[in-house]
Amino acid sequence: MDSTALHPARPAPAWLRPALLDRIEQGVIALLWVWMVERVAVSTFRDGNHLAWLVLLSETAVMVFTVIRRPTEAISMNLGDWLLAVTATAAPMLIEPARNPLAFVGMAGVGLVVVGNIGQAAAKLALARSFGIAPANRGIKVAGPYRLVRHPMYAGYLLVHIGVLLIMPLPINLVIYAVGWTAQIRRILAEEALLGQDPAYRAYMGAVRWRLVPGLF
Repeated sequence: MDSTALHPARPAPAWLRPALLDRIEQGVIALLWVWMVERVAVSTFRDGNHLAWLVLLSETAVMVFTVIRRPTEAISMNLGDWLLAVTATAAPMLIEPARNPLAFVGMAGVGLVVVGNIGQAAAKLALARSFGIAPANRGIKVAGPYRLVRHPMYAGYLLVHIGVLLIMPLPINLVIYAVGWTAQIRRILAEEALLGQDPAYRAYMGAVRWRLVPGLF
């Protein structure tokens, strides 16, 4: 993606500041998380779905790190970038909890959820308060899981989402994840276009070849 695509054709309104966008984004994610907790609680206690809580693991981490993150002025002010980021982040919170009729497939899904959450948690701990949703430069991180792929947190999400889909194989969940990951891939490209303006990140891209899945992307 051309880095110039990260900047709007016209200047943003004077009132539309990165700090305000940060707060709006934090509020939206928190509200979606509350709605998700309510749906998981209903599925767990009313329907007896004892695996529904697994959906909350990675999404709760997203909400917490979004709320405590470090503010920045080096953030994309392009509406398209924000829509991609919000879609990629919000879609997994819309998953519909359901029982899996095939126990062995469900157990494989649980394994992927566990491994994926360990991976994304390690990436979040490496980022600490540099975590964000929209493309922004909150500091370049190159240690820990970032030595393996450039977006280890998203790689963890990918495993979690495949696992959740195996546990809760509803057609609507497949559609939700398909939409979310279409946005996620484009979000990765937008992030790298912004971060690539930093010489430190360009050097990092040269040292770590793969973005998400080694040998593929």
